[in-house]
Amino acid sequence: MNKWLLLIVPLLLAGCREEVQDTYLTPEKASAYFKKVESVCNRDNGKLWGRNLYGPVMYVDRASRKIIANQSDQQGLLKSREGIYTGTYPRELLVNNVAVNYGGTLFAMAPLPMQEDEYRIINRAVHALFHCYQESIGYTSSGFRRNHLDDKNARLWIKLEWKALRKAVTTEGEAQRVALRDALVFKGSKRELYPGFTGDEIKFENYEGLAAFTYILLSTNSSEENQRRLLEFLDRTYSMPSFTRSYGALTGALYANLLYRKGFDFTTIRSENIDLSREIINLYDIQLPQVCRDVAGSIALNYDLSAIQEEEDRRIEEIKSRLHRLTSTFTEKPVVIFELESPYFDFEDADVHPMDTLGTLYSAIRVSDNWGKLTVEKGGCLVSNNLKYVRITSKGYKADRNRFEGEGWHLVINSGWELAPMNENYLVRKMIP
Repeated sequence: MNKWLLLIVPLLLAGCREEVQDTYLTPEKASAYFKKVESVCNRDNGKLWGRNLYGPVMYVDRASRKIIANQSDQQGLLKSREGIYTGTYPRELLVNNVAVNYGGTLFAMAPLPMQEDEYRIINRAVHALFHCYQESIGYTSSGFRRNHLDDKNARLWIKLEWKALRKAVTTEGEAQRVALRDALVFKGSKRELYPGFTGDEIKFENYEGLAAFTYILLSTNSSEENQRRLLEFLDRTYSMPSFTRSYGALTGALYANLLYRKGFDFTTIRSENIDLSREIINLYDIQLPQVCRDVAGSIALNYDLSAIQEEEDRRIEEIKSRLHRLTSTFTEKPVVIFELESPYFDFEDADVHPMDTLGTLYSAIRVSDNWGKLTVEKGGCLVSNNLKYVRITSKGYKADRNRFEGEGWHLVINSGWELAPMNENYLVRKMIP
């Protein structure tokens, strides 16, 4: 069942072919957002990490690959336009919330949300600016093994840890200290169960968790707003069907927030291998049992363990039900089949659903490849585990020149490609001369 998890990293390593289109981020709006990001960084002005984080920023529209930057690059790839700099990001390169070297300049890359949202636009820029800071001190992401995080037992410990951390974030004094101890017991129990993944989890929590902590802290205007945004992040992540993309970001942000409250000096963090939970233990003077699982079971009863077990049982049943219900949708003829060459996928984490050996179901997704652009708004899209094929239902199939649509989806095919009948299905392929 965990084969689908292999999709996470490869999806992020592919590009797409798009024609440059206009975006809601006009030059005037972009200039205003750049000023807001700069103001956010200037307000901190290095107090948190020892230096002001502001620097080169590029927003990238995922649909058009259009770049909108606050400055030019060293090689002059970006062109000045109404006080900003624009260009087109190559289809074969990754678009993600990271630090990227473009035209000889290190930029903070911030993918634009599909719909304009001021908070997300600002915090994505701060997120990537922090990754630029990490790279400047030699701290870069080399990838993390995460496939264990969706095992049922791992998810039980993770949810218990998050419930305890929620209590720690919302309390003070001895109640907070007890909740922190409980969270660390649950974390320790998971590490005892998956000892080979501890180092990967630490790096994951540092790289993405510290970034999330930083952008939430800098992008909010009060401790009350900061806590509200942090808990919104927790609630949103807790409900996701997969934790492989989000565990480190949320968990690291929660521990970092609690370290910040104790006056921890974040400028001392110079390595991806620092264990934030160990810093919590030292700063809050917490004692843990030699074997966490010896006591974790009894402590778990204080965090509604039975409800968590029911949640996870429902998740497994939902996977089985989905598999039974939708197998015919994507396997019985006719269906529309796409062979992937150099795909780019745009989706929300909450739309990802495992389908065991069939692949991964995305309830909504945009897929771009050499053949064109597919947008699935409802009904689902099945991506094979080997990333070779995409399948959608052919129900409601209609064609109009290079545009096609069906129930919940529409497709635009590039010149030189066609959607042709083949073996009772439809296949997207290059035109035969």
